[in-house]
Amino acid sequence: MKKLKVVALGFAMVAAMSLVGCSKKEAGKTTGTKASADVPGWKANADKPIKLDWYINFSWFARHWGDSKVSKYITEKTGVDVNFIVPAGNEAEKLNAMIAGDALPDLITLGWWEGQIPMMIDSDLLYSLDELADKYDPYFWKVTDPVKVGWYRQPNGHIYGYPNASYTSTDYEKYQGKLTSNETFLVRKDMYEAIGSPDMTTPEGFLGALRAAKAKFPTVNGQSLIPFGTNEFGDTGCSQLQGYLSHFLAIAPEKDGKFVNADLGLTDDPEYIRWMKAFRQAHEEGLFATDVFVDKRSQIEEKAAQGRYFCMLYQNWDMQAPQNALYARDPNSIYIAVDGPKNTKGDDPVLAGGGIAGWTVTLISKNCKDPARAIQFLSYLISEEGQMDTNFGIEGETYTIENGVPKLTKEVADLDKNDKNKQETEIGVQYTYWMLMDTAWQAQFGADYAPSLEQPQLWTRPYVHSYAAYDGLTLPVGSDEQLIYEDIQRRWGKVLPQLIRAGSEAEFDKIVADFNQYKKDKGVDKVIAAQSKLMNENKKKLGM
Repeated sequence: MKKLKVVALGFAMVAAMSLVGCSKKEAGKTTGTKASADVPGWKANADKPIKLDWYINFSWFARHWGDSKVSKYITEKTGVDVNFIVPAGNEAEKLNAMIAGDALPDLITLGWWEGQIPMMIDSDLLYSLDELADKYDPYFWKVTDPVKVGWYRQPNGHIYGYPNASYTSTDYEKYQGKLTSNETFLVRKDMYEAIGSPDMTTPEGFLGALRAAKAKFPTVNGQSLIPFGTNEFGDTGCSQLQGYLSHFLAIAPEKDGKFVNADLGLTDDPEYIRWMKAFRQAHEEGLFATDVFVDKRSQIEEKAAQGRYFCMLYQNWDMQAPQNALYARDPNSIYIAVDGPKNTKGDDPVLAGGGIAGWTVTLISKNCKDPARAIQFLSYLISEEGQMDTNFGIEGETYTIENGVPKLTKEVADLDKNDKNKQETEIGVQYTYWMLMDTAWQAQFGADYAPSLEQPQLWTRPYVHSYAAYDGLTLPVGSDEQLIYEDIQRRWGKVLPQLIRAGSEAEFDKIVADFNQYKKDKGVDKVIAAQSKLMNENKKKLGM
């Protein structure tokens, strides 16, 4: 009965969206431009103020447009003001409600992996960027990367989104040795050194270090120590105990020509099981706190800023605010990257660098009040001028050019290193507005990390690898494979904490066996076949 309800709801949503799509009007409202292949469209309209509503599908995003120096500067320059819309709670619920209610705002930024993207395309809720560019801003083609455009070109020949933080194979060649990964195993430096800087690459060493840390530091400023922390748990699991962990264990993303999807639980991989059993043991000994299962990102960051975690499998770049806070109190209390979980062979980790798909994509909805201004604003943000403005700010005010290289002024650089929140609120450089940021382009200037952030970033450099062939394996909405995929993901979201909380290894083994049987009965082989097909198509696109 439950399945039938889900299916019925799905049909209802698709039907609603089809009606919405049919009712769309043509892009009639434009401001008329003199844009050309060499003249950015936004320059022709800079004297015509407009405010675009921009939905950001991340509840943690807390910035506003118009309060910082850089956002004011960009509005004055382009005539475009922005009203960010951020979900207060569950992102998927908010986005689905907007889709079903025909309430999509002018611009939308969301993770490239989100299933709502093909849903919106199929329902004719989005403008194709290529058609808007041809009609209103040919300059778009001058500033976009043809490889990235090719990656996002749909079977119908159109592209509907442009990525940020995307890296092509050329970027990997050009910036070899300079690229970093966000994937790290972090330890609190002072605690780690106080217990003798133990080897934590084996389950035994990991558990021993957690025991030693808890024994020596049972509390932090009057609050209990959290021996191990990671990203938040959700309905579909915990990303860091899936992809991140598999990368640390050097589990190949494909085997015998078939895609290996860590997001469906690697419960048939002995290396993965070996480490999951270590986490179960940690939980049994009180070394895996309940907080880890329930905390959201803001709470994780708050506890990290308090230095309450001993170690974390976590994205280092997202630790900027906590690291700065810790460094300000005691530079020795920051988190540093060390060798984390390894496989039984002791192989080095194979960490994900930026992929061709990037991190997010930005779309223009057919509700957009002025699609011409929207595509022109996107072109500006993608262009080198937009990158300079969003990364470095205002020449002479927030940065200067030294020997041909832009450098933040000392005042701004110090503020960025010591009070990131204040910098982003008041100044707005360093990709505070990251929606179209080109971090590969940024690599040409070299990195100037704050002392609190440098070590974890540099630690990753020898292990960075491109996982581009495995980007964008999103299954068609409504397909059997997609429904099976979602069912297994939701089940995995329940199974993962059950494994860690299992009262014994025997119970753990039974949960694993039941889940593997569930996956098989559900039809996981169909999902693997479909995603392997997409993987091979990706390889063709990439010339692999």
